[in-house]
Amino acid sequence: MFSRIREDIANIMQRDPAARTAWEVLTCYPGLHALIMHRRANWCWRHGLKWLGRFISHLARVLTGIEIHPGATIGRRVFIDHGFGVVIGETAEIGDDCTIYQGVTLGGTSLTKGAKRHPTLEQGVIIGAGAQVLGGFTVGAYAKVGSNAVVVKPVPAGATAVGNPAHLVQKDQPKGDHAFVAYGVTGDDPMSKAMRGMLEQLALQEARINAMIAQMKAAGICCQEVPPPCQDFDAERISKMVD
Repeated sequence: MFSRIREDIANIMQRDPAARTAWEVLTCYPGLHALIMHRRANWCWRHGLKWLGRFISHLARVLTGIEIHPGATIGRRVFIDHGFGVVIGETAEIGDDCTIYQGVTLGGTSLTKGAKRHPTLEQGVIIGAGAQVLGGFTVGAYAKVGSNAVVVKPVPAGATAVGNPAHLVQKDQPKGDHAFVAYGVTGDDPMSKAMRGMLEQLALQEARINAMIAQMKAAGICCQEVPPPCQDFDAERISKMVD
């Protein structure tokens, strides 16, 4: 037990720059407390002490604000950062080295008892703050789920999913590139790139139309004026909104 706690403390200090000492992590990190209590609750659950397991889980929720069903399976070196509002369901499976931020739900959408209702997170998955991962599917190894995403279908290994409903903005990553990314944040959003490209094209078209109108007026060709309510297209301002 103590070796697992030391491993968890070392893991937290590696991933959280705010962690200063092992004593601070041991006494002040609710994510660590929730995992320690979950191990006791899970032991009770697996040995037929269902009520006791649920009661320990309930105490952990009261003390930490993190609700983990005693039936959930959690691997080694899992880091629940901040943690308040995290909910992990009964049939959820969390692999080694995963990171889960505050407000995350690993929930189920089925009412069938005994079925696999909650998601499986493979090794190294990062789930950003407020994300909802709902269903009995798998989030592949080293995948990332952005903050406030709503994921209702499998995420391939190494991919990044963002949005509601979630869509993939990065389908894979270079082999062996498993660098930790806080909150699953990524700057490679093809939707934003596409929007910026469209805005640049619209601005170019507007400039060409204005040049054509100026040449027609210079040649004495009458051009119908645009009604006053129409405002000039400000591509730069909209591009900043997309960024």
